[in-house]
Amino acid sequence: MIGDGALENVEAIFAVHVSHEHPTGIIGSRPGPLLAGCGFFRAVFSGRKGLAGSPHHSVDPILAASAAVISLQGIVSRESNPLDSQVVSVTSFNGGNNLDMIPETVVIGGTFRAFSNASFYNLLQRIEEVIVEQANVFRCWATVDFFEKESTIYPPTVNDDRMYEHVKKVATDLLGPPNFRVVPPMMGAEDFSFYSQVVPAAFYYIGVRNETLGSTHTGHSPYFMIDEDVLPIGAAVHATIAERYLNEQG
Repeated sequence: MIGDGALENVEAIFAVHVSHEHPTGIIGSRPGPLLAGCGFFRAVFSGRKGLAGSPHHSVDPILAASAAVISLQGIVSRESNPLDSQVVSVTSFNGGNNLDMIPETVVIGGTFRAFSNASFYNLLQRIEEVIVEQANVFRCWATVDFFEKESTIYPPTVNDDRMYEHVKKVATDLLGPPNFRVVPPMMGAEDFSFYSQVVPAAFYYIGVRNETLGSTHTGHSPYFMIDEDVLPIGAAVHATIAERYLNEQG
């Protein structure tokens, strides 16, 4: 959409997302970084196939990949500032299903996240270095794919200070100060972040939590539902954010 010119001549952009963590109708946001940058990786370790009973005739990618998984954990625990939240998680490990053979290849994959672009791209670089060098230690070789051509590297979602203050003022004017909350940053990611890199932006949440109705599950859960009482509140707040911005800034 950005490439097709959807944001040309756009001065400001706002987004709302439901939240099961806050009671129905509560508005939550924060200035600056709100959601982390997110990337994914897939690494292929290549060795030499052989019988498990004669491991000295093989070059074992299982061992190399296992060592890499352990070493990847040290990037965050020993190289990152503890006050700069970062995550590296290996979520997939596949060496086949032949229990009597050392495989020729092993594929691992996972995700990494950080709140600043500098930290994010440092993680990307270190993940590749750790995987490639650990493969070399065990006489294997490895390649790493970060899926950059598929635009699956999401930058951090960062709220513009002025746009955040506009959302806060509208929400408190309409709903009252008790119904606006400054929320903590989250390690989740948002493709809205691509917009916020181009146009001053504010991203905010609206609560849908109602335990009586069972509206308590994340939007990624198969049990997700919303308290529909939130619909007129969310529509009024979002429309007023746009209308008041046009009246005051236009």
